[in-house]
Amino acid sequence: MTALMIGAVNAADDNQFAAWFAEVCEDSAWVAVRAAAQRPFASVDAMAGAFAAVLNAAAPEDQLAVLRAHPDLAGKLARAGDVATHSRSEQKGAGLDRLSDAEFERFDTLNRQYQDRFGFPFIFAVKGADKAQILDAFERRLRHSAEQELAEAIRQVGRIMRFRVEALVVDDGVS
Repeated sequence: MTALMIGAVNAADDNQFAAWFAEVCEDSAWVAVRAAAQRPFASVDAMAGAFAAVLNAAAPEDQLAVLRAHPDLAGKLARAGDVATHSRSEQKGAGLDRLSDAEFERFDTLNRQYQDRFGFPFIFAVKGADKAQILDAFERRLRHSAEQELAEAIRQVGRIMRFRVEALVVDDGVS
């Protein structure tokens, strides 16, 4: 999809908005539906902020559902290419599609440890990061308390949504 102008985003009806942005929050189209209600957006930054605000204000069970909708980083589904287009592209950009067997096993072990400890997948906004930075974050965050890690995972989803909105929409001076 070519980039949309923020003015067109603001002028779209709710169904079109939902169609354009349903996957900004991994398999959680309700976030886009709720963000649409905050239009008009003054900028792409404001739009990304609206998506984050929706997630931050959501009920704890809805937040947890969003976290659980994310695929494991460099997990078996990702390795097989069986993840959403955004996730596949983001993981590829971080080099997670080119792991050696030993690196894949390390990610798999950390994914299982993290899932067992926190009850949802490890979430990291991988744009601009490499596998060493991701592994470092994995190790560090496994030492978090449940409360710390829930907050960090929600923050990371906010970053992911921001990157995705910024990839889809550009400011045009019309709001």
